[in-house]
Amino acid sequence: MAKTKNIEAYCSFCAVVTKMEVSGVNPADEKVWAKCKKCKQTMLIEPQDAEKAVKLSAKTMSTDNLLTYSPKDSFEVGDTIFHQKWDDCGVVLSKESLADGKTSITVDFQKSGLKKLLTNIN
Repeated sequence: MAKTKNIEAYCSFCAVVTKMEVSGVNPADEKVWAKCKKCKQTMLIEPQDAEKAVKLSAKTMSTDNLLTYSPKDSFEVGDTIFHQKWDDCGVVLSKESLADGKTSITVDFQKSGLKKLLTNIN
């Protein structure tokens, strides 16, 4: 049985950096066909983009442009946020759509670790 090659890359469908299974290479432009292991979508990925897709973490985040967390606001993957109640900073790792137009973000906080927070609550 042949081993499958996996890479970490940004999935535009899931909006998260995740593991992907390489299914082929386009010889014309060296792009890679990869299947997301989370949402099962297949997409073309540039090899240099896959190499740059390093997971963000609270240990390596920049505290220059901190956004204050509020459930009414919207955040993007890679944003650095400050949670006033917990007095903690973190980086947004992923974003998921929920029912009724709300979204959930996964944040890696420096003190609290991984937490899921609600956003877009009107």
